[in-house]
Amino acid sequence: MNKVTPAKSDEKVYFFDKPENVRLILRIFYFLCVVLFLLDFFVHRHIYVYFESIPTFYALYGFVACVVLVLIAKLMRKVLMRDENYFSDASQPDSTAPLNSESEH
Repeated sequence: MNKVTPAKSDEKVYFFDKPENVRLILRIFYFLCVVLFLLDFFVHRHIYVYFESIPTFYALYGFVACVVLVLIAKLMRKVLMRDENYFSDASQPDSTAPLNSESEH
């Protein structure tokens, strides 16, 4: 197993720098997901429309909504994206103009 060690011995090691901490957080997250999934079969819901009675409806609804948001964001990226040097042309100083007013003195 590869251990992540800082480049310098005096460099601070943060919580998420250690792979075992990341693994622990992920295991807790997966455990909570399973518990909430199982509780969905036992919790009584006051439904308003018929499709809310489908087991795990809210989990499926949330997953589909997240996928749709990602797909919409990909489409928006094509519309809103600019060239890599979009701002660099306007931000280049004119070589004939002085950089500041004090340089003329």
